[in-house]
Amino acid sequence: MTKLILDNLDIAIRKSWGPDTAKGYWKPEVPSLNQCAVTALVVQDYFGGDLLRCSLSNGDSHYWNCLPDGRIVDLSKDQFEFTKQRKFGEVIVRDREYVLSYPDTRKRYEILAQRVYENLGEIWDFVPDKDL
Repeated sequence: MTKLILDNLDIAIRKSWGPDTAKGYWKPEVPSLNQCAVTALVVQDYFGGDLLRCSLSNGDSHYWNCLPDGRIVDLSKDQFEFTKQRKFGEVIVRDREYVLSYPDTRKRYEILAQRVYENLGEIWDFVPDKDL
């Protein structure tokens, strides 16, 4: 089986984002808009590591990943070019169960996770070792 690389997961995630996976407002011109929590959860599905969270200048929060090898991965960071929000406050690690304890987040995550799984197969016949 071919090993999954982060670039391929990034492509699959970007193909999978939509209004039904975003937290609130979304626009196709900025597909990463409001996709951070569900995106970080999907990255964690495939690569493990920690979910990082911080507050934003508008009162919302932002999530991204720290992989087991120490790499920082934020696949939805380009939304900030549009929103002009800034990260501030303490960066904390949130456990997966906490993030998924919000029903809307869980629903959006399940939609995104299934689409990513399907899109990985389309991109390069990748078949994960696990069932989603």
